Amino acid sequence: MKRRLAAILAADVVGYSRLMGHDEMGTLTTLRALRAELVDPKIAEHMGRIFKATGDGVLAEFPSVVNAVACAVDIQRRLEARNADMPEDRAIRLRIGSTWAMSSSKARTSSETE
Repeated sequence: MKRRLAAILAADVVGYSRLMGHDEMGTLTTLRALRAELVDPKIAEHMGRIFKATGDGVLAEFPSVVNAVACAVDIQRRLEARNADMPEDRAIRLRIGSTWAMSSSKARTSSETE
């Protein structure tokens, strides 16, 4: 079994239920755009990969905690600029944290890779 350390970034929308209750379609449209235009590209730029996505969040793996933290800071700064002209009760905010994790995987056989 192969083991390695990885940095995990977890991000979720602050007040997701409130935002959905206020404007479900508008919130979903905004979140899709936010993922496509900001979150996903920044994760890729910092050498991360999303391994789980939910309605209001993502889990991403990075090769180092430096990459994960730099990504989080970059996303938060750009999100702050995006929210500058939004009414306070409609702004999308993300809670982001990171941690180390050890992952393990079995070596694949040739039949599993085909």
